[in-house]
Parts: sequence; C-alpha cells; structure tokens
Amino acid sequence: MILAAGRGERMRPLTDHTPKPLLPVGGKPLVIWHIERLRAAGFGRIVINHAHLGQQIEAALGNGAALGVVIEYSREASALETAGGIATALPLIESEVFPVVNGDIYCEYDFSRLAEPLARLAAGHDRAHLVLVDNPPHHPQGDFVLDDGRVQNADSPHALRLTFCGIGVYHRALFARTPAGEKAPLAPLLRQAIDARRVSGEHFVGRWVDVGTPERLHQLDQSLHTHV
Repeated sequence: MILAAGRGERMRPLTDHTPKPLLPVGGKPLVIWHIERLRAAGFGRIVINHAHLGQQIEAALGNGAALGVVIEYSREASALETAGGIATALPLIESEVFPVVNGDIYCEYDFSRLAEPLARLAAGHDRAHLVLVDNPPHHPQGDFVLDDGRVQNADSPHALRLTFCGIGVYHRALFARTPAGEKAPLAPLLRQAIDARRVSGEHFVGRWVDVGTPERLHQLDQSLHTHV
C-alpha cells in the first residue's frame, strides 16, 4: 500500500494544485519511484489511498498497466490519517501481512528486503516491522529506539534512537480496533505493540528524504538530476 491522501500543507503552494505524491523529482513523480521499486521487488498489486486532488493520482497512474503493476484505489472524502487510511483500505488488501510506504518520501530502499519480515509476521508473534533511518536535521530527537532488531519506546543503554522513515510491514490484526472510515493516527497503535514487544525493526543507511517542504523537494530534485 502507498499512502497518498495527505494534504501537504507544508508544501503549499505546490500542493494547492498538485497532490504531493505527484510532485516530480529527478524527472518523475515521487509515487512513480515507489511503484518502480515495489515492482522490481516483486510486488505486482498496489493499493493507493487518496483524498486531496485524488482524481489527479488516478488520472496519472490509471490501473497501473503502463507501469507493470495492478493499482486499486481507496478513496477518502477527507484524509483519515495513517491508521484510518490503512483500516479503510483493508478490504482491498488480500494479505494478512503487507508493506506500506508513505507517498511523500523518497527512499532508495530495496523492498525485496521485506521478504523476511513479511514471512516472519505472517508466521508468528509480531504485529509490525519498521524501517528506521538516522535522524534528519529537522527531526533530531528521532522516534524510536532500535536495540538488537527490536523497536522500543524508551531509551536503553547502547541502543540507537532513530527516525521512522515511512516504510513498514504490518499485520492486519494491528488495525483490528480501528474503525474504517474514521480518522486514526498510527503512532498510538505502534507504541502499544512496541510495549507488548511485538515490533521488529531495521536500520536503513541509504538515501532517504522526507520531502516535507519545497526547499527539500528542490534539493532532492537537483541531487537526482546530478547523480542519477
């Protein structure tokens, strides 16, 4: 699943007329980078949720055939936040366990690395697997602690405090109490599962950008045109 329903307030005025996942970097929209990487890793069916200017996303991507995938859309009248959006899209998601990526990030993560956590979550105890990155300058305090492959809420000795990059694997049971069609944030669900010791994680050290401002979008675009 690709999350594409956000309004992108910090990206205005660019997002007044274009949904953030369609903003171009390196010659193609952000969401296309995700789709191409997911396809390369063997994910052939993708669900995309949308709200703000969502018809533009459908017009640009269609049913996914031109991109070598099958795309289905979960349409939201207004953005339902992350957990609400995922819970609402669950009828379109066939698997018990599935990857989710934020549509407003750029990340050179190899999605084939998710094969192990996908299998592990399907077989066992965990409810989520999070991909974490070094804390960026605009978020120096980080989100979670990673200690020997396990995600923790509280600091512990010799553990890394890192930032959630917007890529995760989730078991649909994580959303069992999240009503479809209602706003609900993801963080409280994750923190509950972390406290129950049911969340694994990994540290990704490749290129990742939270494309949250026009300045970061421009810097990323310049960088990709220079190095890709």
